[in-house]
This record gives sequence, C-alpha cells and structure tokens, in this order.
Amino acid sequence: MFDTSDGNALARGDWVSATRVGRFATLSLIATISVVGYLFATSHGTVDSFGRPLGTDFSNVWTAGRMALDGKAALAWDWPAHYAVQQATHHKADIPFYGWHYPPPFLLIAALLALVPYVPALIAWQASTLALALIIVRKILPERGTTLAAIGAPVVLVCLGHGHNGFLTAAFLGGGLLLLDRRPIVAGLLLGCIVYKPQFGLALPVLLLLGGHWRAIGGALISAGLICALTLVIWGTPAWAAFLHSLPLTQAVVLEQGATGWEKIQSAFSAARNWGAGIPLAWAIQTAVTISAIVGTSLVARGTKPFVRNATVIAAGLLSTPYLLDYDLVPLGMAIAFLVADGRERGFLSYEKSLLAFVWIVPLFGRTLMQATSIPLGCLSIIAIFVICLRRMRTLSADQAGLTYFMADGTHAKT
Repeated sequence: MFDTSDGNALARGDWVSATRVGRFATLSLIATISVVGYLFATSHGTVDSFGRPLGTDFSNVWTAGRMALDGKAALAWDWPAHYAVQQATHHKADIPFYGWHYPPPFLLIAALLALVPYVPALIAWQASTLALALIIVRKILPERGTTLAAIGAPVVLVCLGHGHNGFLTAAFLGGGLLLLDRRPIVAGLLLGCIVYKPQFGLALPVLLLLGGHWRAIGGALISAGLICALTLVIWGTPAWAAFLHSLPLTQAVVLEQGATGWEKIQSAFSAARNWGAGIPLAWAIQTAVTISAIVGTSLVARGTKPFVRNATVIAAGLLSTPYLLDYDLVPLGMAIAFLVADGRERGFLSYEKSLLAFVWIVPLFGRTLMQATSIPLGCLSIIAIFVICLRRMRTLSADQAGLTYFMADGTHAKT
C-alpha cells in the first residue's frame, strides 16, 4: 500500500532538504523582522500606522490586567467597560475593540504584564514566550537548523503580529508532553497550566488516564488547582462569575455569528459555517470531529512511540475545539518537531516530508486563501498532522514485510 519505489519525488520528499528549509526560513524570518519592525517604526505611541493597537489582541490582555490591578477584575468581561479602558489606553476613541474571553487564570499573567507600560510589556511578553518555545523545540529536535526552522516559521509572524499567547501554549504543551515519561510530575505541572486556555486541553485527560500517567495527573491537578485558587484569593468569586456569565454572549457573537471572521478561525465549526451550514449542523460536524480526535488520542495512549503520541495529542487538542484562530497554530509546530524527530529515528513514510512542509508553511497564506476560496487550509493542516500520526502508529508499530519508507538522508529501507 505504501510502496513508493516508483521514484516519485513528492512521495519521497526529496525537495524538502535542509538547505531549502533553511533558505525559506531565513526569508520568512527576514519578512517577520521587517513587518514587525515596520509596525513599531511607524507607530504613534501604542497605535500602529493602520490605526490598530500594536500587537492588536495584546490590547485586551494588557487592559484587562490594568483593570485587575485597579480592582475592577470582573469588569474585564464587560465589553463596554473593557472597551472604555482600551480607548483610554490608546488615546483613540475609534480604536478597534478586542474582547477578553479568557478564564481568570490568564488574568494573573495579564496583571503582571500591566505592571509595566504597554509597549515594553508587549515586547517582553512576546520575546520571553518565544524564547521559551524555542528552548522546548530544541529539546525535542536537538539538531542543526532546528532553531532557524522554528523561528522562521510563518506562524511566528502571525503570532507576533497579534501579540498572542501561542508561544506560551506551545511551550506548555510541548514541554509537558516531552517530559511525560521521564519527569511525569513536572510534565503534569506544565500541562496543568493549560487551564488558562482550557479548550486546548480536551485530549489531555484521555491521554493521561488511559496511559496510566498517575503522577502526571497529580502534577496537573496541583498546578491547575493552585492557579485557580490564587485567582479566588486575589479577585474572589466575582471574576469567575463574570467569566461564566460572558460565555453565552461570546459563543453567540464571536463563534456562532463569526464576528471574528470565518477565515481567521481554523476549526471544523468555522469551516462548516463558512460553507453555509446552519448552527446546529456546524455543531454536529464539530462534535464528530472532536469525538474522532478523542478516539485517536485513546488509540495512541498506550504502546505508541512517545514522539508520535505527543504529536497526536497536540493535533487532537487543536481539532477538538471550535474556537481556534490561526495564531493558535503555533503548537502545531511542536507536533511537526515531534514527527521530524520520529522520522529521523525510524524513517519517513511516503508523502510525510512533503505534508510536514505544507503544514509548516500554511499560516503564511491560510487565512487569505480561505477568505478568497473558502478552503480551510488551517483546519486541513491539523487533520494532515493527525492522519500522519495515526498512520505512523498503525504502520511502523506493525511487522509488515515489504513496507518501503524513507530515511532522513533519502535512502530506502524496509520494515
């Protein structure tokens, strides 16, 4: 079934050489530096030349943190009150509004960032979380060229442009999964921190329970519990009540009505809505995808190579949430790193290297192409990673005589 001895270059992935990856990553990095540099160089105070806050979405983070420091934490989920603070912060009445939809744990980080002025906070936030993500990806794939391929990935530009938390989420997920077998308690502590963005953690309990990772479960409960308890000590129950009260409005306006823009949201739900599906049908499709992602996670929970298991769980977590924007695809870079590491060890199956390169580059044009053609490349790229993982689990763990696959140097091998 997987015999690719016909010499198909696309199947072998010969074109995905270290030299080509390095060159494209360099060009992408130059573009990233140029775009970010331009936005800062042409800005006026905290507003860029397009009339948006620098870091766009970071506006809701810093201002929510400012409100929390001023004793108005619960009002961060009140859209008019929050928008008034954003207008005052940027000294611009018609500044675009960016809503605060996170649970109270992320308010802890927001408040810390709001202790310093807006622009220094934005720079410190993005630089520190990007550095942390780079450290983790280097631990996953400690070889020459990894740092350049990671920092030059197009999704880095997307995340930096939005001042978002994709780097932090990727670091928690990648680091926690990498340490799961060697340092389970530390792994659990890291994975428990995903409580600040819980929609990405739906697959984690399945993995931890079915895989028998009891110490990791303990670590996750400790970190998640302490974080939530700290929010209650600082802001009490009103912050949690305000968050829960805001959920129906967020679901209706941002997700179901697509106020954010269908092309920005990379989930199956968004794709279905963009194609004209009604809300019930879109939820049915998303539910089917979520169940498939959870089932896939259960299949890799035991007896699967850790690298493949880790990549599967990351992809499953992204597939299982209906609210996933293109800057949230940063963790998919960790999944790519895990799969490349496994490929270096056991060889690449046909078309895998080409698909991994496709997933790596999609954020560069995924939003634009979906807007123009309604093709949800972001969602398709996650599915591609998920399918690659299940295929590797089924194929490379089985004793199938005559199976052809490709080593990292392009040579053939047989299982």
